[in-house]
Amino acid sequence: MVDELPDRGRKGRGAVSNRSGRFEPHARVFVDDGWTVDDDHDPPPLRTTLSVDTSRTIITRNSSPDIPFDRSINPYKGCEHGCVYCFARPTHAYLGLSPGLDFETRLFHKPDAPELLKKELRARGYTVAPMALGANTDPYQPVERDLKLTRRILEVLDETNHPVALVTKSALVLRDLDILARMAARNLAHVCISVTTLDRGLARRLEPRASTPPRRLEVIRELSRAGVPVTVLASPMIPGLTDHELETILEAAADAGATGASTILVRLPLEISGLFEEWLRTHAPQRADRVLSLIRQCRGGALYQSGFGRRMSGQGPYAELLSRRFRLTAERLGLGGRWRELDTASFRPPPMPGDQLSLL
Repeated sequence: MVDELPDRGRKGRGAVSNRSGRFEPHARVFVDDGWTVDDDHDPPPLRTTLSVDTSRTIITRNSSPDIPFDRSINPYKGCEHGCVYCFARPTHAYLGLSPGLDFETRLFHKPDAPELLKKELRARGYTVAPMALGANTDPYQPVERDLKLTRRILEVLDETNHPVALVTKSALVLRDLDILARMAARNLAHVCISVTTLDRGLARRLEPRASTPPRRLEVIRELSRAGVPVTVLASPMIPGLTDHELETILEAAADAGATGASTILVRLPLEISGLFEEWLRTHAPQRADRVLSLIRQCRGGALYQSGFGRRMSGQGPYAELLSRRFRLTAERLGLGGRWRELDTASFRPPPMPGDQLSLL
C-alpha cells in the first residue's frame, strides 16, 4: 500500500495539480513509492508545448443571453497565463487532457486562422455583427509574440471593415496599436482589459504569467491616448479574496482613461471548483474556508450554478451587495457598460482569389 502525497505548486504556473479531466477513466495522484522525496526544493519547471489545432472553422457561435456577442474567435486552445479561475479550463477535458497544468502548458494554435476567417466572411449569407476576439482564452498570451496569429486576424478584420471587441489582460496588445487605432477611428474596435486585483503579489500567484496590474493600467492609458475606447473588466470578483478591491480597481481604471466597466462573480464550473480549492489551500490557506463559504452564499449553497441570468452575478445578499457596489461606483465615475456600439454598415467581404479589384 502506498501513501498518496499532496500536490505541490509549480513556480510560474497557476494550477497546483494536473488532475484528470471528467471524461478520463483513471485519476492520477502522487504517491510515495519509497524513493526519496525532496521537500526542500520546488518541483522542476514545466515546459510549454505547442501543437496544431486542425479545426476547419474559426468563428464560434453562441446564443447565450448572458453575453453581448453571438460570435467569437479564439486563435488558441489552452492559455499560458495560468489564471487558476479561468472558466475555459474544462474545455481541455474534451482533448483528453487535464484542465489543470495541461491547460496552461499544452497549448494548441490555428496557424491557418486568417485564411479560415476570410473563407467564412465571404460565405454567402454571412451577416456582420461585432466579433469577440479572445472570449475563451487570451489572444495575447506569450506564444502570440512569435506566432502573430492575433495580429494576422486583426489585419483581416481591418481590411474588411469588420467590427471587433478584443478581450485581454496582456500588454502585448500594444504591439497592434497601429491596427486598433486605425479601426477605432472608424468605430470598428474597442478593447476590454481585465484587472482582477491591484495586489502584485496576489496576481503573481493567481494569474502568474499575465501582465502585472500596474502594467495593465498603463495599457489602458496608452490605448485611450491613441483613441481606442477601453472597458475595464473587474473580473472575476472573488468574495473574501479580491472583492474588497472593486472600487479601487474601477477608480484606477477610470483615472487611466477607461470609459466602460463590467464585473463578473467568480465562476467555478466542472473541474475548476476542485482546482480553485487546491489553489486556495496552497496559496491562501487562512482565507480558504471563508472564501469558499462566501462563494457558496452567492451560489445557493453550491460552488457554482450554471443557470442563465445568475451565473455571472450570483444571488443572495452578498452577491446583491457586490452588484450594488459596482453599479454605484460605475455611476459615480461615469463608466458606461461593457459593450460599445460599433459600426456594422461598412463591412465588405474579402474578395475571392482572382477577383478584379474595385476602382472605388
